[in-house]
Amino acid sequence: MKPLEGKVALVTGATRGIGRAIALALAEQGAAMAAVFSRNQAAAETLRVELGQLGVRARTYACDVADASQVRTTVDAVQQDLGAISILVNCAGITRDRSFAKMTRAQWDEVIAVNLGGPFNITQAVLPGMLETGWGRIINISSVVGQCGNFGQTNYAATKGGLIAFSLSLAKELARKNVTVNAVAPGFIETDMTKDLAESVKLAVNAGTPLGRFGKPEEIAAAVAFLATPAASYITGQVLGVNGGMYM
Repeated sequence: MKPLEGKVALVTGATRGIGRAIALALAEQGAAMAAVFSRNQAAAETLRVELGQLGVRARTYACDVADASQVRTTVDAVQQDLGAISILVNCAGITRDRSFAKMTRAQWDEVIAVNLGGPFNITQAVLPGMLETGWGRIINISSVVGQCGNFGQTNYAATKGGLIAFSLSLAKELARKNVTVNAVAPGFIETDMTKDLAESVKLAVNAGTPLGRFGKPEEIAAAVAFLATPAASYITGQVLGVNGGMYM
């Protein structure tokens, strides 16, 4: 029997990069999968087929995580289609990079709404089911940028640092209910979000990373999959840095 058989996992931002790798990794461990995405229906259908090939029940759901009413409707649909949600991975996120002096209020608000408002909305919607069953895993995808900052990303860094604080506080509240809450803080990972960085920036990142390279989405997914399994049942309120040694 696989470690997550009988569990239902919901992953936001599931059709691209890190989120996609996480969805596949949890399915490989036996979890039924609710893959939440924002826009790309074609990518969602491709993922659904791949998840099905792993032998698990899988559905995809279009949802703007910043919209609380959409989130509630989506969570209700997942529970009706697949059952009680026992694993939640908050991975959906956006960037609107600009130096703070030139950043607009709209760029600030949009990043806050998705990267912090989204986890608030979906965690609140999913949590009652976890409390009712007495078992849950909440894993929030933060970033090394939320720990050490980055030029031109005050909005993004604020949300990722906030997500760490959110995780630690929630872990204290939910531990006695057998719901663990942890954050994973990736370093620079090979995704659509980083592929267009200037070569000089990539070289500088590698120079500042002891392992000397960008990470792969599958390396983040492996950490998340571990935290979701029963093997991690005594781990809560932690920030797992998967960053090649960039931040220690």
